[in-house]
Amino acid sequence: MANSLYLFSEMGWSPPHSKSASQCARIDVADTIQRVKEETMNKNTVIGIDLAKTSFAVIELGRGGDVKRRKTFRRDGLKRFLAKHEPATVALEACGSAHYWGRWLEEHGHKPVLLPPQHVKGYLRGQKNDYNDAQAIAEACLHGAIRPVTVKSIEQQDDQAFHAIRRSLKVESTRLVNQMRGLLAEYGLTVPKSVSAFCRRVPELLEDADNGLSTRFRMLLNRQWRRLQALLEEQTWYDEQLRQQAKEDDTCRRLTSIPGVGPVVASALKGWMGSGNQFRRGRDASAALGLVPKQYSTGGKQSLYGITKRGDAYLRSLVVHGARAVVRTARKKQDALSQWALAVEARRGHNRAVVAVANKIIRMAWVVVARQENYRPAEKQIAAA
Repeated sequence: MANSLYLFSEMGWSPPHSKSASQCARIDVADTIQRVKEETMNKNTVIGIDLAKTSFAVIELGRGGDVKRRKTFRRDGLKRFLAKHEPATVALEACGSAHYWGRWLEEHGHKPVLLPPQHVKGYLRGQKNDYNDAQAIAEACLHGAIRPVTVKSIEQQDDQAFHAIRRSLKVESTRLVNQMRGLLAEYGLTVPKSVSAFCRRVPELLEDADNGLSTRFRMLLNRQWRRLQALLEEQTWYDEQLRQQAKEDDTCRRLTSIPGVGPVVASALKGWMGSGNQFRRGRDASAALGLVPKQYSTGGKQSLYGITKRGDAYLRSLVVHGARAVVRTARKKQDALSQWALAVEARRGHNRAVVAVANKIIRMAWVVVARQENYRPAEKQIAAA
């Protein structure tokens, strides 16, 4: 024992000093800050919901990724649970009814995050079921690398519903005309392809008693003819609503001043773009609509192919058809956009010129919508890109 004490004294050992008051205060403050951080992290949770019609799987994750809750709710039970829950980040897939839930969550103090389903798929582990889907949604949101979808307003959804119904009417009338043309061909009677030509031809066939049509088929043809007339009258009402919107709505009126944008394209653009603030620039808007080249590059070699065709296919087709009209009439005009379109057409071909003009239309439309500006044609000729 004496030897041990001798060794400690030789090594310069001394008993530990007590901590000063300032050191203790600093330690207490650090502990408090750390405790507050931990409590905040625990409260700031991410809730992943796998949306459905009646049954909703819910996974609640802490910021560390640990599962804090795992439960299935019915629709009313989910609303009660979220209404009582403290404000949190709620992640959903941008699918059917997601925008309704996004607006409902915002009203109840939560932060909705709508994620594209194709990007959430990579976070799915194990076999597919509702809980695994909900956990993949929550982990994708927790990762924070996926760009979320902006929650649509009621007005945007109204515009989209309007165009969906109008498009279904046109599809139904075209299908009906094609069906009747095929059936008439079985009786040796030919009818031109267009709907207007079909409407002129059918009354003549019904009145002609010597064309070989049976009484029964005449009755069927007459019923389909009346059905087609009702569809066309309904389409006329929708077209009139579009023309009225283009005159009264300020955004649509400014959009129709862009070449290649009429009442139909303006209304569809307004419903798709909303305020436009979800895009930093017009180039991002055109990329979101799939009007930029598809890239497959590796090893430092840049490879560009056709357009990506992302986003709303219906709106993209409308914009491309509007651009096609701009290119078709460009030779009769001397403005900068027409001259630029002709230069691109001469260098890259007609179809590429049409897509290039469509890209430019979206970029100009973003400026008109997001910055609340009017379309101003360029005074000088645009340099060919």
